[in-house]
This record gives sequence, structure tokens and C-alpha cells, in this order.
Amino acid sequence: MADNPLLPEPGGRRVFVALGDSFTEGVGDRSRRLPNGVRGWADRVAERLAKAEPGWEYANLAIRSKRLRHIIAEQLEPALAMEPALITLYAGGNDILDLGTDIQALLKDYEFLVARLAASGATVVLFTGFDVRVSPLLEPLKKRNAVYNRRVREVAARYEAVLVDYWCFDAFYDPRMWDSDRLHMSKAGHKYLAGQVLDHLGVPHKIKSKDWEPPAKLGLREWERRQRRWIRDWVLPLFGRKLRGVTLGDQLGPRWPEPVRVPRKGGLKKLLPE
Repeated sequence: MADNPLLPEPGGRRVFVALGDSFTEGVGDRSRRLPNGVRGWADRVAERLAKAEPGWEYANLAIRSKRLRHIIAEQLEPALAMEPALITLYAGGNDILDLGTDIQALLKDYEFLVARLAASGATVVLFTGFDVRVSPLLEPLKKRNAVYNRRVREVAARYEAVLVDYWCFDAFYDPRMWDSDRLHMSKAGHKYLAGQVLDHLGVPHKIKSKDWEPPAKLGLREWERRQRRWIRDWVLPLFGRKLRGVTLGDQLGPRWPEPVRVPRKGGLKKLLPE
């Protein structure tokens, strides 16, 4: 990694800071021992960075349900204060799901955030959003997502950020890459994305894609049963929270609020008490 222009030279400060919402927090990749009960792609990237080049520190400020305005207000300045060499950002997905969002105002704020991060001198990694085919009810949001992705690509080029074009990953058309809520990646999805981020950064790793048999076709009765369960377990509670003005992240803090030295062996779990 010493000759990698995207990462610091040997002896330089190696701090990786991850910003965002549930996508970066790691929701869907459950781990009882780790903070907030999840692991996620960012933890996996941090661990591979440390294996390839000892001395990396890692902070993850992402919290589920956060909107872009929250990320700017709560995560931007703490991240810059850490003087990171590497920053990842995914933000705006929750705003897109809010029906009252002004998409142009959102994208203006998004560019403001990227500009601040890029001005720090860190390598900045950005992500487009995937076209999650959850339900025909959400099809009207597809156009908004396309506008968001187009602007993310433009902003990435303007500020010379690394773009992980999540929209183009065909692997995520397999339902097994998604958690039971159909909106967050499963463990397999997080592992796959970690591999993609590492590839974009030129960091060696041994993460392999799942070699699955094609998913079994569901009969009508089983499809209806799963739809009813999904609506009961995920859709109705989601709308209930929106009506009450609460989110799943209201009582949570960042998983790794301060940079931690990532162990080269054993991963981040080595930092936790037995």
C-alpha cells in the first residue's frame, strides 16, 4: 500500500472515519458483542486496512435514521477534528424516503458537505444509492433516487472523490443480499460491499462473493405469506414511527465515536472486554 496514491505514505497519520446513517452504521449485519449490535462493511474495511498496513485508527460516527442535516450538524466537525486520511460518506437516503423532501435543496447541502470533507485533504469515498425493489408503493421514489445518483456522480468527479457506484452492482438483485426489512443489506451484502470499497482503494483482501445457487421460486401462497409478514414486522412499525416523529436512532450514539487503533489480528472485537 506504500505506493497507493489514495492512502497515506508510511509514517503518516492513518485515520479512517465513516460518516452517515444505517448503511454505514452496519444495520443488517448483526453482531451481539460489537457496539449497537452490528458490524457492517465499514468495520470490515477498517480491519483489512490494518492487516495491509498496521497503525490504522478507525471511527464510525454513523447512526441509523439520520438525515443529511443531522450528519452535517452532528458528524462533520467531529470528523474533521480527527484529521482523517480516509473518509467515507453515504448520506441522503433517508431524506429521499421522506415525501416532503426538496431534492434540489438536499443535493445542494450534500455538495456543501462533500466540499468540506474534500478540503481536508483526505481521500473521500462516496456512494450512489441502490434501486431497492421493495414494493410498487415506492416506485415514485425511483425518479428521485436517479436524480440523487446523477448528482453524486457529478460531485464525486468535481471533488476528485472515489465513487463506489452501488447502483450498478448486479449482485444486489439477489434477495439474499438484503436483510428481512428489505431496505438494509444482510451480512452477505455488507461483506460484498466491503470488498468493493477495498477494491476501489487498491487494498488487498480475501473477501469473496457468495457462490449461491439461484434462489428458489416462490409459490403464490408463500409469496403472500412473506408479504404479510413483511408489512406486519417492518412497514407498519415504520409508518408508526413516522407518525410519532421518532426514529430507531434516537437513543443511539456512534458505534466508534473516537478513533480506535485497529488490531492487526483478531479485528475490532479484540478491543471489547471478554
